[in-house]
Amino acid sequence: MNKYSVITFVAIIAIVTPFAYSGLNIIGANQLEYNWSSEEEFSFFEMSNNGEVEFCNPMPLPTSFQEFKIITFYDEKNIGEFETNSLTIAPKSSIVENGNFSTEEFQSTQHMFMTLDYEFGGGAIRVDPNKFIVLVTIQTPIMGIIPYSNTVQMSGFELDQIMKNKELSCN
Repeated sequence: MNKYSVITFVAIIAIVTPFAYSGLNIIGANQLEYNWSSEEEFSFFEMSNNGEVEFCNPMPLPTSFQEFKIITFYDEKNIGEFETNSLTIAPKSSIVENGNFSTEEFQSTQHMFMTLDYEFGGGAIRVDPNKFIVLVTIQTPIMGIIPYSNTVQMSGFELDQIMKNKELSCN
């Protein structure tokens, strides 16, 4: 093997490695599992007062993300966002991270959340739960500079069930 072949081989590895790592990180972020980790059972009202989310990485490689965000909408109007900071999770393990909730109309959002929590718990329907939509966004950059995000739209009831689920692959 001549020196040019060795240089070419090393250069290929140096170029491919960051893209492969970023690709695996994107796959890991998409496979991420999460639930509510506070001592209180999950409710949207609890989420509006900040709280902790447990993240589980079921992949055999570490996974990191820059931002995890839950954006809530009622009747197509953004009523608040819950987000955590960047995080790296070891393979086949879980970690708990604090999150912060922000909204422009805190009292009306808390009232809406209490009403929806009551409905999801089996109470009488006062507002249309079908108008309550949630976007869950996980952002993880490619090679640390190219933004990439995965957004999943679901109903508020679906998120309620996910957050109340205590069975993660890492437990």
